Amino acid sequence: MELQLRFKSIARQWIVNVLLVVSLFVIIAEIILFSFIRTVYVERVRAKANEYAQDFSVLSLVPSESFYSAAREYAENFEHKDKIEIEIIDTYGNIFISTSGFLPPDNEQKPDYDAALKSQEGSAYVETKTEHGEPVLCGTNLLTDYGAGSNGAVRWRVSLEEMNSTVSTLRIIFVATGLLMIGVTALSGIYFTKSIVKPIREVSAAARKIAGGDFETKIEMRNNDEIGELCDSINYMATELRRAEDMKNDFISSVSHELRTPLTAIRGWGETAKMSLGTDSAIVEKGLDVVLSESERLSGLVEELLDFSRMQTGRLSVTMSPIGISDLLGEVCDMYTEFAHQHSIALEYARPKEDSIIMGDKNRLKQVFINVIDNAVKYTEAGGQVLVEQTEDDGCVRITVRDTGVGIPAQDIDRVKEKFFKSNKTVRGSGIGLAVADEIVKQHRGLIFIESTEGVGTTVTVALPLYEQPEENGESNEQM
Repeated sequence: MELQLRFKSIARQWIVNVLLVVSLFVIIAEIILFSFIRTVYVERVRAKANEYAQDFSVLSLVPSESFYSAAREYAENFEHKDKIEIEIIDTYGNIFISTSGFLPPDNEQKPDYDAALKSQEGSAYVETKTEHGEPVLCGTNLLTDYGAGSNGAVRWRVSLEEMNSTVSTLRIIFVATGLLMIGVTALSGIYFTKSIVKPIREVSAAARKIAGGDFETKIEMRNNDEIGELCDSINYMATELRRAEDMKNDFISSVSHELRTPLTAIRGWGETAKMSLGTDSAIVEKGLDVVLSESERLSGLVEELLDFSRMQTGRLSVTMSPIGISDLLGEVCDMYTEFAHQHSIALEYARPKEDSIIMGDKNRLKQVFINVIDNAVKYTEAGGQVLVEQTEDDGCVRITVRDTGVGIPAQDIDRVKEKFFKSNKTVRGSGIGLAVADEIVKQHRGLIFIESTEGVGTTVTVALPLYEQPEENGESNEQM
């Protein structure tokens, strides 16, 4: 229900933000357009009426004694009586002649004449209605008095019925056009909102399934737009979650196995040693050795898990100090020499003549080298070789561990440093050691490079910046 209301709000917001705005814009535009068109038509009528009335402007030159007779003569001979009515007003403001032959009542209001008397231009026009309700446009042009005494006025009257009919027709056309625009906007908006809401519903439903653990859920991509990109992102997220879930399950399985193996050995040998107390001291001693060895192995695994937890929360810290790489590598190689020999693997460390000094955390780097060399020995079969080399190049020391092991498939090389990932699930390990090692090396401003060919072997290179010893004050002063 909550989801449906949210979708309804999208349509409601569209109506408020788009349809109402468009409708308001159309209404305002049509009101302005109607006003403009009517003003243009009225102005055209007024201009034409003034053009007709211009024929009577010669009355300004007529002497006052012949003003009335001349006005009647012009009125009788006026050619456009069917288009406009012209009225002549005398000096006293009385209409004494009309081209229609009918004089208006004496009490008829002449607002245009009154406005013209007050106007500096000597002319004015107004819209009004006749006593029968007919809309008309009336205008008055005062006659200029050139000294002859003829200072009356020419008044014209034009019916606006035809103009109003034309304007009304245009108004209907514009209203219909506006309604059509609003209708098209509404239909396109409904289609548009549906094209958004439907994929959102599918995305929402898919997200709920994914949240419930169904990582096989996929959304069909219909359009190559932002919605399609969102669907593609959801599908990618489901794939990545599925992969992460599989890796997590493999990790739990591996860790469970890694924990179970030493615990089983500890329990088994502990019971054996207990039963052999006082009877077979050799068995007791061997049992205690196994218990101690497996306990150390178990402690290392727990510490690895704790380091991984610290890495995830950003609390994996290092304590930096100048250290020599050769002794550290030699110590780690000595740890694995006997183990490698027991498995018919040749582990060799090509110690350089001069040591390389770096600024680092000895224990953390030892953890890195243990992880790398341990992997090399684990994945190398009997009769193989593991070679550890140390070289300096461009201000850094490179520790290279080459093995002739099973190698890494090409599609897995870019993922071997990911947490939980194990390329070869048949070999012991939690799948987080290399991820922790990579983080430690990054904290030392270094990098880990991995090259491998399946069935040939793997080369892991750890590059760390060399330690630059600060110059002594005495030497600096001498140089200065």
